Order: sequence, then structure tokens, then C-alpha cells
Amino acid sequence: MKTESPQIKVREAGPEDQPFVLETAVRLSDVPLPPWRTPQEVAAGEVRCLRLFLEGGDAGSKLLVAEDAQGILLGFIFLETQEDYFLLTRHGHVGMLAVAEAAEGRGAGSVLMAAAEAWAREQGFAKLTLNVFENNHHARKVYEHIGYSPETLRYVKTL
Repeated sequence: MKTESPQIKVREAGPEDQPFVLETAVRLSDVPLPPWRTPQEVAAGEVRCLRLFLEGGDAGSKLLVAEDAQGILLGFIFLETQEDYFLLTRHGHVGMLAVAEAAEGRGAGSVLMAAAEAWAREQGFAKLTLNVFENNHHARKVYEHIGYSPETLRYVKTL
């Protein structure tokens, strides 16, 4: 998986990218959700997380954007550092990956995932994790195609 292509470049996000990132993050609620989750609460949660990062950052996190040769933003990936529950070792985690609707199918997501893997290797991490809604079969298929496997399932009961 290439971290860049002649048509797509990945760079660290800057303040000028904030409107695009926040607007594109809302697309993360436009997937098949569990019945107890609303698109509004998912979008609000993703935007809240990004705003917290953009306001003060986190030394263990990174926000990258993909753009085409003309500088048009295609998508972003938010990377975090987490601790493995079982081993207590640090690893990389894809907190969010979103591609603009107009950029779907152009390879931006693959290039961003490759950049995430490169970042994780640079940090000395042995693994990179991500979460995906169980009913988001499209995303699950993509992640499995590039080598990711499910590890645990989180069960929820609304009370």
C-alpha cells in the first residue's frame, strides 16, 4: 500500500483545514448505525473529539489530510495512541477516517490508511487498530481486504 500517489498527497493538517475536517467528519454518521445510535449523536461525538484535538492537541495524536494535485482536500485520518488492555503496550489507533463524498473511489482512503501504518511504524508500534460499526459492511470489507481482522465484539443492551 503506497503512502502517496502522483494524484494524492498526505500531509499534516493545519488550521486552514479545520472547516473541511469538521464538515467531513459528519459523514461518519452516514453509515448503517445500531438502532440505539442516532446520526446526530454520532456526528456530534466525532466533531467534539476533533475539536478537542484541534484546540489543544495531544502529543500522541496526529491529524493528516489527503489532497489531490490541485490542492483539493479529499479526506482525513485522525490517529491516536492507545494502550493494549491485555499487554499494557502502546499501539496506534485510527480514531477516524473520512473521505469527502466527491472523492469516494479515488483511493484517498487507501493512501490515508497507508500513511497511518507508516506513522505507527515510525512510532515503533507493533500494531494499528480501528473501530467500525458492526453493520458497516462496506468499511469492514475494505479493512479486511487490506489486512485487518476483527478482534472483539462489543455488546450493548439499552436499559
